[in-house]
Order: sequence, then C-alpha cells, then structure tokens
Amino acid sequence: MDTHSPKTEYVDTTKSDQVSVVFSIKNHPSSLVKALTPFKDNSLNMTHIESRPLAEDPTKYKFLVNLDITDADKKFEKAVKELRTICTEDCVQVLTRRKSETIIQKNEVPWFPIKIAELDRFADQILSYGSELEADHPGFTDEVYRQRRKMFADIAYNYRHGQPIPEVQYSKDELKTWSTIFTKLSTLFETHACKEFRKVWPLLKENCNYTKDTIPQLQQVSQFLKDCTGFTLRPVAGLLSSRDFLAGLAFRVFHSTQYIRHGAKPFYTPEPDVCHELIGHVPLFCDPEFAAFSQEIGLASLGAPDEWIEKLATLYWFTIEFGVCKEDGCLKAYGAGCLSSIEELQNCVSDKSKKLPFDPETIAVTSYPITTIQPVYFVAPSFNEAKRKLREYSSQIPRPFTVHYNPYTQAVELINKRSNCLKMTQDLTSEMKTLEDAVRKLED
Repeated sequence: MDTHSPKTEYVDTTKSDQVSVVFSIKNHPSSLVKALTPFKDNSLNMTHIESRPLAEDPTKYKFLVNLDITDADKKFEKAVKELRTICTEDCVQVLTRRKSETIIQKNEVPWFPIKIAELDRFADQILSYGSELEADHPGFTDEVYRQRRKMFADIAYNYRHGQPIPEVQYSKDELKTWSTIFTKLSTLFETHACKEFRKVWPLLKENCNYTKDTIPQLQQVSQFLKDCTGFTLRPVAGLLSSRDFLAGLAFRVFHSTQYIRHGAKPFYTPEPDVCHELIGHVPLFCDPEFAAFSQEIGLASLGAPDEWIEKLATLYWFTIEFGVCKEDGCLKAYGAGCLSSIEELQNCVSDKSKKLPFDPETIAVTSYPITTIQPVYFVAPSFNEAKRKLREYSSQIPRPFTVHYNPYTQAVELINKRSNCLKMTQDLTSEMKTLEDAVRKLED
C-alpha cells in the first residue's frame, strides 16, 4: 500500500486472477465469521479484508474481501452463491479485472475505481512507457530526446494522488517547438474555435502563463482548472487503456502527458503531447457544460462490458478529441485534436470533410483513422444536448447499478438499492429548497 495516498476500498484487484467481493451484513456478533465461511470452506485465498459502516443503513456494515482465484473459478462461483444466501442477492457485488470471456458470475462486473486515490493504480498499467518509441517516430534515433521522454515518464510513474505535480525545466529546443506551434495556432482560434474556447483562452494567458515563450506547468494549470470546474490534471507515463483513461474522467481527472513532440516535425505528433493537452484539452475543461459532458462519458464507462468501452472510446474520439459544433450557423471546433493541430483545425470547418449530425448510436460504430486527417466529423448543436443524448445512449449499458459521483468525498457511489435512491432524493430535495429560496428572493 502506498504511504502517500489514503487507504482505498478496492485493493490490488488489477491482476487477472484477483477479484473483489463487496457485501453488506447486519451488525451482529459473529456476522463476519459467518459471511467469510464460504471462502474458507472452498479453500479460497483471501488477500485483503476491510470494513466500514454502511452510509445508508447504520445497522449494517460493508465489507470488502479481495481473493486470489487462480485455477479456482468453480470454487469461487460456489462461494459467492453461498454468500448470497447469507447476505441476500442484492447485497453482494463482484468486481474483477478479468476479460469479459472469463467472467462467470451474472453480477460480476469489470473492476473500476471507487475513490479518486485509486487512480494511482493506473500508474503501472500503461500500454507503453514514455521512452518506448516506434521506429517511425521522429525522435526514434535521438538519444537526447529519448532520455527526456524517460525523465517525464519517471515523474508520472512515481506521482501519487494528492501530491503537487513536479515542475520541469524545459530545454531551449522544447521551448522552440512550443513557440512554433503556439504562435501558428493562435492566429486561427478567433475564426475556427468555439466561443467557449475563445472565452477561456485569454484567461489561461493571464493566470497560467500561456505564452509563446513559456510552456505552462501542469500544477499551475491543474489548480486553475480545479477553480473553474473541479477538473484536475495528473501526469501519465504513457498510453493508458481506454477503460482506465475514461475512468479518470468520471472523477474529473484528466491524465496528461508532460513531454513535448520532437522538434523535427513540430506540426506532427504520433501520440498526445503537452501541446495537445494544454492547448487542445485544457481550455474546454474550464467550461462547466463541457466538463459535465466529459465526466458523463467517464461515469458511463465504470463497470461497462468491454464492447461498450470500445463504443464509449469512439464517442470520446468524435467529441472530446474531434468534436465540431454549430455556432451562429457556422462550424466551430471544440475537440482537442482539432484545436491543437493546424491542418485538422482548418479541415474540420471546411467543405473538404464530411459532416454528420450528432447521434451516439451512429458515432459509436463509426471507424476512424488515428494518424491521418479525419474524413468525418459529427456536429453537436450544444454540449447540453450532446450530454442529454449521451446519457440516453449510455442507459443501455448492461450493468446492475447506476453510478453517481459525490464531489464532497471525491468518490463514486453505486445506486443499486432503494436506500441509495432515498438518500439521493433527500440530497436533491435539499438542493431544490436552496433553489426555491433563491428564486423567491429574486422575485421579491
């Protein structure tokens, strides 16, 4: 367990042969012993146990048990079945990192983080480390560049939630690359970027040191983002899986690179870099409606089957990365892939590319190129409308619960019992009373 972060609820279930079983039982003497008996009787190896009071029912306790079920699928299935006779069916939940084809329990869902600190677990689950470059990468033969990439990757790899993001000193070559990109793109924003971007851009210059001569530090930008919409940045050492990356958005956390593309090709990068993140993504994360839309995709991904993760990742691609919207009858870019690329920014609002109406059903099954200019864009009438359609679409995801993000505890709550719904209703009632009081005072 990492000493820099608070104790988390679902511990070390990221290995394929480990699962978490979460259950609640009445607070009676020997209740826990009785509940754990199925695991003991079936010779299952328990690697971690923890408990806490059940928020919605003070007479119950919630327990977490992590198990190593290597070569013990049948025994595990039998143990869970026995546990459900003790705790009742709806009080038992199985979370796993195993692939969909190996899931054997009808209520078994892919593991996902419950607390924001559990995002630390993704640090060592990257698909490729920062210095591992493909042979056709512009920096493949540049040893200095590769060493810089490793330095940035090491910073991210060792970062833990709650720590300030370490500042870095960028080299003259890196600053030159940033300046070239920043200067050229800045000339296009007024005519090609959406109004939400244009509103925030001068604020970033004023508050986050966005200039052609300086690459902003992630910590300073993250703090500004947090003040605007509650979003924060955390450094990432390399590419994450779609599931892990989308999970971060559920907590209003954006995994950001800190390195910059190779200077040999300043207007091309085969993977996201700090120009893409800070120029393309950050401005829109400062907008409340866009931030809510982004979080909606993240929440929809939690516990979703693998085939739905692929659909949600495609929705992310055509919105947050390459989204286009209508503004006073004109096309404007809001996707980071457009806003951080000169060629893409010009292409997305021109007649050279195909434009289709925003429809999640169509978007989710549309293929797209990764290393070339996009041939198709989906036009959203507004972020609120896109969020509404996305919520309707994601309601089809087959999972035995609904998720709700609690910004006070920075944790995801599972809404799968009547008591959960009652608690949410009480919270909403309190909010409505505040709203009614505000409206009354405005009328007075």
